[in-house]
Amino acid sequence: MFVSRGLVVGFTVALAGLVLTGCGTRLNKAPVEDRGTSSSSTPGTQPGVVVAAPIKPLPGAENAGKPGYYTVKPGDTLIRIGLDSGQSWKDIARWNNLENANLIEVGQVLRVAPPAAPAQASAPTETGVVTRPVTSSTVTPTTPGSAPAAPASAPKPAASTPSGPVVAVAPTTPAATSAPTPAEDDIGFIWPAAGSLIAGFDEARNKGFDIAGKAGDPVLAAADGRVVYAGAGLRGYGNLVILKHNNTFLTAYAHNQTLLVKEDQAVRKGQKIAEMGSTDADRVKLHFEIRRQGKPVDPARYLPSR
Repeated sequence: MFVSRGLVVGFTVALAGLVLTGCGTRLNKAPVEDRGTSSSSTPGTQPGVVVAAPIKPLPGAENAGKPGYYTVKPGDTLIRIGLDSGQSWKDIARWNNLENANLIEVGQVLRVAPPAAPAQASAPTETGVVTRPVTSSTVTPTTPGSAPAAPASAPKPAASTPSGPVVAVAPTTPAATSAPTPAEDDIGFIWPAAGSLIAGFDEARNKGFDIAGKAGDPVLAAADGRVVYAGAGLRGYGNLVILKHNNTFLTAYAHNQTLLVKEDQAVRKGQKIAEMGSTDADRVKLHFEIRRQGKPVDPARYLPSR
């Protein structure tokens, strides 16, 4: 069969055009966004790798484990921490500069002991010598520019008449430091309610005494003190009053139907501070706790027998 040379050439050209057209279609790719090269990526990291920001330490983390500090655990409230540490929740909030006492974080470390008072340093004189007050009337004052007194000479025997410096250190002798101080434990608690005892102290199951009674029966302050909490913010205690008696003891009065005192109020031993009830309890009763430095102790050790 005879095929025209021109026809073959034309067919070849057409076929080549189709091949080029197909190749052109394959090379026409859609644009791709490279998210790993944005200006917000961290220098020195691979494109597309997200680097987590460093975790900010919780407040007070540097004090974890130190005496006088407490690490917040799940379920804690400032009221609970105050009861367990023997402190007012308001004092704890103030010591830790908490703007909102309801906002504490698990792992946060709180100061639960009063900050130590700065030492009272003696005032230095113009010459830089520290002086201490001397109460003896036999010491003769010197004037500026006068010659130094006897201390510049050889020391006198101990049996000689005491001089000014000896009188100055007299307050540190055993007779001065052994002066009796009021005992923190000598408070003289009384029973806070007149009902019978229905549950005694058990360190694991009952941290105080449960005292029976009728709704509205008086609840009395077991000793002189100050109200550091009055409210229903502690689960399991219902309407609760907490009294602070000194730096050692707190007492707690739970399940009341009515509270008759307010926070920061001073109360006297035997004063009616609440009325007995059954809030957050299965029956009318007073749950009474004595806490020594925040730790529950057996009230039988401190209450009079009856």
